[in-house]
Amino acid sequence: MRKYEVMFIIRPEAEQEAVQAIVEKFEGIINNGGEVTKTDLMGKRRLAYEINKIRDGIYVLVHFNATNEVVAELDRVMKITDEIIRHMIVRDVA
Repeated sequence: MRKYEVMFIIRPEAEQEAVQAIVEKFEGIINNGGEVTKTDLMGKRRLAYEINKIRDGIYVLVHFNATNEVVAELDRVMKITDEIIRHMIVRDVA
């Protein structure tokens, strides 16, 4: 298993319970063949540029260890989740 981190941005109008449910959903995908080492809910912040007329977003950073299959499944699910504005999965080399 390799170390990865994923940062994703949730729509700003999402309620706190919905944000927690989304984070738990993705942690569940990761835990199905990997392990979450740290989750950092960074809160609502202004985007660097407007995306589909949205100016703010709720940022979440998750550090995890997983296999390539888990990362591919996580990427697939994030692409089809409507509440996610943007996401990026990178391999942690440090």
